[in-house]
Amino acid sequence: MTDWKTCPAVERNPRRISGAWAFAGTRVPVYALFENLATGATVDEFVEWFPGVDRQQVLAVLDHEASSLREEAAP
Repeated sequence: MTDWKTCPAVERNPRRISGAWAFAGTRVPVYALFENLATGATVDEFVEWFPGVDRQQVLAVLDHEASSLREEAAP
């Protein structure tokens, strides 16, 4: 499971979007990125569709998730 507390591109507020992790400074949940990518959206499309989220935040989230998966896979 990913520890989002160590990713500066996201934040969590229990009073917003049911406490889901969101891109910092927005109300866009992190899971929206993965849902959109899974259905074929590109990073550029996601950034266009969700004003307030910038490309650097998206790349930081993807990198953080990839790092987490590498750590889980390590023996």
